[in-house]
Amino acid sequence: MMNEHSAKPRPLDHVVLPVVNIDLARERLGKLGFTVAADARHPFGTENACVFFAGKTYLEPLGIASVEESEASARQGNVFTARNQAFRFRCGEEGLSGLAFGSKDAGIDHQNFVGNGSSAGEMLQFTRPMTMPDGSETIAGFKLAFAGDLRAPDLLLFAVERVNPLPAARAALETHANGVTGITEIALCAPDAAAFAAFVGLAVAQSAVEKTGFGVNIAASNAKISLMTPEGLEAYFDIAGSSVDHGLRGRAILFAVADLAVTEAHLAANGVTHTRKNNRILVKPAPGQGTHFAFEETR
Repeated sequence: MMNEHSAKPRPLDHVVLPVVNIDLARERLGKLGFTVAADARHPFGTENACVFFAGKTYLEPLGIASVEESEASARQGNVFTARNQAFRFRCGEEGLSGLAFGSKDAGIDHQNFVGNGSSAGEMLQFTRPMTMPDGSETIAGFKLAFAGDLRAPDLLLFAVERVNPLPAARAALETHANGVTGITEIALCAPDAAAFAAFVGLAVAQSAVEKTGFGVNIAASNAKISLMTPEGLEAYFDIAGSSVDHGLRGRAILFAVADLAVTEAHLAANGVTHTRKNNRILVKPAPGQGTHFAFEETR
């Protein structure tokens, strides 16, 4: 199951969060205390306004800038737009639809996914302009290799290779009023969570699986991917479980913060409804947010 070209597991690169629209995402994420980057348009009809972290991961709130362009690209075999359309049709306009893992060679990853019977379709290569906080523009280039599991139609995993890396000087974008420094954990949920270990392990290039009381954990090099049952989701994130859907779904993101009191004060000042559970602050989804957010102090 290990990709022989990977001596160690891949890092989590970013999380794809379909949202109703980018303006709403910018407003909601700003209220939550995140610094949001400038809007960026993909060459196939979608757009984003990313939230970058010091840990070199980021959130990608994903909107549709042009329904016509997005649908046309999906018909032409663009896995990214086709799966985004399918997610919105099945799950609604908001959620957690995809996890991207960093790759040094997406071509090799694609061959590996094909060889394992887990490819979700053709590779995607594209460039897009990116505006930096100082107003300067750079061109970001990407190669994506997609992994899919027919039992999990609502979760796309992919390897992303940066053809020309994102600028390193983005400290202003990585500083957040809520004190978030990075992503600690992504919670995925299915009634038989452990059944998806091989699928997730392939995308992460991690063959080791840690069994838990509620499923399994798979360690990316910089974050934990938790596959848990609805009972686990309720225990850790206060999310009422639903066992209607047997597929694997993205359900929550756990963020690391330096000081939970700072985070709580910021949410309170902005009128964001939140709850405390054990050592975590939990925020339920609202339009523009995509999924459940949890905040925890890093020890």
